[in-house]
Amino acid sequence: MAKKLFLIFGPVLLAGLLLLAILFSPFKLSHINSKTERQAATSLSPNVLKGQVIKESALSHKNFVPFFGSSEFSRFDFSHPSVLASKYKRSYTPFLMGAPGTQSLTHYFQMQLVDPQLKNRKAVFVISPQWFVKKGARKDAFSFYYSPLQSTVWLLKQHGSQQMDRYAAKRLLEMPSGKANRTITSALKRVADGKKITSGQRTYLTYERRLLQHEDQLFSALKLKDNQGRIDQFAKQLPNNYQMGALDKLAVKQGKAHTTNNQFGIDNQFYQRRLEKRKTKFKGLERNWNYTQSPEFSDFELVLNQFASLHTNVEFIIPPVNQKWSEYTGLSPKMLKIFDQKIRYQLTSQGFTNICDLSDKGGVPYFMQDTIHLGWRGWLAVDQKIDPFLTKKQKTPQYQINSKFYSKNWQNLTSIPKTETN
Repeated sequence: MAKKLFLIFGPVLLAGLLLLAILFSPFKLSHINSKTERQAATSLSPNVLKGQVIKESALSHKNFVPFFGSSEFSRFDFSHPSVLASKYKRSYTPFLMGAPGTQSLTHYFQMQLVDPQLKNRKAVFVISPQWFVKKGARKDAFSFYYSPLQSTVWLLKQHGSQQMDRYAAKRLLEMPSGKANRTITSALKRVADGKKITSGQRTYLTYERRLLQHEDQLFSALKLKDNQGRIDQFAKQLPNNYQMGALDKLAVKQGKAHTTNNQFGIDNQFYQRRLEKRKTKFKGLERNWNYTQSPEFSDFELVLNQFASLHTNVEFIIPPVNQKWSEYTGLSPKMLKIFDQKIRYQLTSQGFTNICDLSDKGGVPYFMQDTIHLGWRGWLAVDQKIDPFLTKKQKTPQYQINSKFYSKNWQNLTSIPKTETN
């Protein structure tokens, strides 16, 4: 009887044991090839953002440069950074790390998986004013791009009680993701209280990290979205030689052709699909919106703190909002100006001085593609900053991180110091 049972269930049991042995083994289970790296660089796929192995592999090569941001990266046109870099055979390839819903907290935790690849490197970071709402990062959006691997790797680095660590732990505990695993939750609570994680927690997290890394190695390259075809099609629209005058004329021509069904300078398809039938509902809707008081300012400080600790030299992009649309919805120009001053102060007072501030360009024709996203001429303006930043030698930044930016007082401050407001 026992022999019969073994013949039935033995192979299943052995297969299960073999699978466990593979998953918990110390060996890497897959190799990411150059084709996957190139595809992942523009895929904007959640499994790339959440995972480690693909980003780690690609960013180990100096030609891939991390571009952090959100939904603006998904709006491809001829002047998109990935298209320009491809057409003109730039020495760098943007590795897009952003998608609709990604904000500072998501970027901070995904950065934990590629610390060595960011050290002493350059990066580009697009700051969206729309992130800085009263409640900060949306919990559902954060959960969508969160992986337990991120917090597991982060927790295993904890040996002290820096304010950055305590704040990050508290913020993660405010998200449903931070409470999904009992051991991770209890470890986060210890860090939030300024304590080290226990030896038992460290042992558990070490094995958990190995398991999650192997899952990432096995599955992260599956079902990658391939945007290369779209990039190639847009690249064909570009002149063979990079000349700003010719490119700007093309941007005006394209913008004019794609914004014929509305008075806001918004892309026809976006307007028809998202706004036309509900336009009257938006009139005056944003008159009380405020981007100057938000926990996002402290979440953003986590990112700055991380960049500083890794000596990453960063070009920050501050895009505008569509002026015609904001006038229609009642969004306050004064509030937007205060936001710009506040975020610039947070950057420059800590040594982050590479800033492409386009906040006053919202009224430039064809600068925006829709209500909040850069368009034809907008991306060209960005390119004028990021190309020389990435291709020419830059001064080594001197960062001075200030913990006051983690405070509730800073999150809610609307009277900005006069040190840097230009």
